[in-house]
Amino acid sequence: MLYFLYGEDSYRSKQKLNEIIEHYKSIHKSGINLEYFGGKDLNFEDLKEEFRQTSMFGGKKLLVLENVFSNKKFKEDFLEHGKKIIKSDAAILFYEAGEIDKRDQFLKFLQENSEFQEFKLLAGEKLAGWADKEIKKYGAAIEPKALKKLITYVGNDLWQMGNEVIKLVNHAKNKKVKEEDVDLLVRPKIENDIFETISSLAEKKKDKALLLIHKHLEKGDSPLYLLSMINFQFRNLLAVRDLIDKKAPYSEIPKRSGLHPFVVKKTYWQVQKFSLLQLKKIYQKIFQIDLAIKTGKIDSEMALDFLIASI
Repeated sequence: MLYFLYGEDSYRSKQKLNEIIEHYKSIHKSGINLEYFGGKDLNFEDLKEEFRQTSMFGGKKLLVLENVFSNKKFKEDFLEHGKKIIKSDAAILFYEAGEIDKRDQFLKFLQENSEFQEFKLLAGEKLAGWADKEIKKYGAAIEPKALKKLITYVGNDLWQMGNEVIKLVNHAKNKKVKEEDVDLLVRPKIENDIFETISSLAEKKKDKALLLIHKHLEKGDSPLYLLSMINFQFRNLLAVRDLIDKKAPYSEIPKRSGLHPFVVKKTYWQVQKFSLLQLKKIYQKIFQIDLAIKTGKIDSEMALDFLIASI
């Protein structure tokens, strides 16, 4: 029997995969007949060998094959010789994380010959319902405004959403997640766009940087919020540039800067475009513009344009 789990929403598909495996283990406690195969290096002959062997402990086999769609040879061999295998008593569970080309013949074969479930990315009410349910799973609740902001910040990345929910629930007083909790703890996805904006500035592509900023303004993002994100990224650049100039080894930068290794990895190449003096001047300019906006000396949208033009 064939089973097939796939889709862009790897968080929910992985949950389902683990659920099936745990159910199998609860019935077949020895675990002897449970086998895992990584799809990238899987040889069809290795799979056939599993069917030739008869376990001395008896029981039904469950073979879990993860991410085989990049293995062209295996797919070709399975399409040619796999029909005998799928008629056996063993269960084969194919698991594929991510998007699959709809024209792939192996995809069509599995859809026609297996019990399959596709996990599409959640959106709208379905996404909100999932997040609300996830919070309730921990015995907590979330205010409607906070839920809306959480979804705006995180989007449909359920891996991040799951982590943010745990942080929020652990922090919330009386197990009630409020809007200010989301503001305090959740880092918005917009950071990726700000990173691209600053990359454009580093490459002297000011027109592109202005275009990216105005896309956010058109969506209704606050100019002060955008400025705070630019400030945050330049602060990271300044910290990394300072350590580079002090001859700090790359491996020590995350610890000494207090930045996450992923942030350091993204920032390290970008900072090569700036000197420490340039970054200090830009950082000071951001502070001055922020103050000018807050004291009403300059229009906030005009201030962003001026900042980008002056970098």
